[in-house]
Amino acid sequence: MRALKYLNKYFLKYKWLLVAGAFFVIVSVIFKLFPALLIRNSFDTIATVIDDYKEGNVQDELVRWELIRYGLYIIASAILQGVFMYFMRQTIVVMSRHIEFDLKNVVFEQYQRLTQRFFKQNNTGDLMNRISEDVGKVRMYVGPAIMYALNTGFTIILVISIMISVSPKLTMLTLAPLPLLAFLVYKVANLINVKSLAVQEQLSTLSTFAQESFSGMRVIKSYHRLEWFNRKFKREAIEYRSVNEQLFRVNATFQPIMILMVGISTLITIYVGGRLYFNGEVSAGNITEFIYYVNLLTWPIASIGWVTSLVQSAAASMERLNEFLSEEPDFESGAHKPSSFHGRVEFKNVSFTYPNSGIQALDKVNFTVEAGHSLGILGKTGSGKSTITALMVRQYDPSEGQILVDGVDIKEWHLPTLKKYLGWVPQEAFLFSDTIAHNIAFGLDSFNSRQVEQAAIAAGVHDNIIDFPKGYETKVGERGITLSGGQKQRVSIARALAKEPKLMVFDDCLSAVDTETEELILGNIKEATSSISSMIIAHRVSSVKHCEQIICLENGAVIEKGTHTELENAGGHYSELISLQLEQ
Repeated sequence: MRALKYLNKYFLKYKWLLVAGAFFVIVSVIFKLFPALLIRNSFDTIATVIDDYKEGNVQDELVRWELIRYGLYIIASAILQGVFMYFMRQTIVVMSRHIEFDLKNVVFEQYQRLTQRFFKQNNTGDLMNRISEDVGKVRMYVGPAIMYALNTGFTIILVISIMISVSPKLTMLTLAPLPLLAFLVYKVANLINVKSLAVQEQLSTLSTFAQESFSGMRVIKSYHRLEWFNRKFKREAIEYRSVNEQLFRVNATFQPIMILMVGISTLITIYVGGRLYFNGEVSAGNITEFIYYVNLLTWPIASIGWVTSLVQSAAASMERLNEFLSEEPDFESGAHKPSSFHGRVEFKNVSFTYPNSGIQALDKVNFTVEAGHSLGILGKTGSGKSTITALMVRQYDPSEGQILVDGVDIKEWHLPTLKKYLGWVPQEAFLFSDTIAHNIAFGLDSFNSRQVEQAAIAAGVHDNIIDFPKGYETKVGERGITLSGGQKQRVSIARALAKEPKLMVFDDCLSAVDTETEELILGNIKEATSSISSMIIAHRVSSVKHCEQIICLENGAVIEKGTHTELENAGGHYSELISLQLEQ
């Protein structure tokens, strides 16, 4: 239950809905008890009529109308009970939906706060499961579980109070099985918690596998691995079914035990009540009243197990949510918000080791990009090129050294302000399931068709777009699946250019286009970025030869630095790449 303390602030926020719901619960329970009193009076009236009949006094008409009156009262109390139960659901269940809404927003905002390390450590399926399934189970606690717990609590208190006022002896014997039931609830509660947690964890595993399978369907079919994935999914689904069955078996023990306890209580009521009736300690109506009360307690007692299951499931889910909600980002945004941006970037003895793998990607890297100038970064796979862009867009912070933007440490920059001036084209182009126009305009504060088209022309993708039947209104599908690799990369470039940034960072974003298209795009990019700072990361010499300065990386360290001509004549690593690439 400690995990559920997090929800107390939401109960306080919606306290009036909770208070109103509790009031409606009490009123509905009161009207639920009226029939018992009316049934007792009806049976006592009938018993009196029988006694009068034996003595020769018959008042058929009077008794008939009295019983009709009791019947009308019972119907009226049932209607009023239903009305107040409706109000009860309209307050408590509505409160639970509000809390569900708030909690999902909190979890989503937390996901957005967290840094790259968190998303590398946790898979997408698990993230999705926590914000959907786990939040849904928590809602069942703050709504139905609380509603039925209040209903059960008030019903038991009022019913037992009335029963004791009628006959303490009969009450004690009738309710004798209940302590055993309470003991069973206590013993099974922890088991439910363990099983619920196992169910949620396996559901996360299953969701992750399904999500990866759908995303990689083209690869799966290309390698003809459909059968293997079917078997793997079936194994995971069987495991999920197995842990669910274990939970259901635990839950299934509650209802038969409760029905047995209620049946024993009914037998005790009839037997002991009959003896007390013949001794003149209770009336015939009291016996029927007690039978009604015992059956009235059937659902509240039965719901104890169900409510306990909901609470334990919610506690397990809230524990999983708290695990993520307690996570803190690796860094926070700074406060530096300049009125202007020049675009000078300096790396000073920057070293970086990835926190997840412990691999050192950069080792004392130094370079400077003057405002309005361009820098090309060349190197083999694994040399640390993409790590520089990851640090530049502040997905991570350096392990050592400083990154200065306009002379200010990047850690001190207000992140939204920095990102406003920064245009980034990642190595892996990611497009949203939307139109091409909206994908290109993603970084704009408001949609501007002129900027979108100009950016598409600069990225060399305009001609491809207008050839589509719907042009810029073409839907690209999930992750841009309807476009080719080169088209996706160029749309990604257009998206960065459309926001007209002051500093551009290209992370090997032309690997999927041919040399002719690359020359066209680079010419357009050079023209579009002639007055701004730019960093172009690539593994092909043709992508960086136009840059004013070029550095070569190897094993995370800068091994060469200079202009294209200087490095070509130096006879080092750069000239070797020229001979391997440009002369082919």
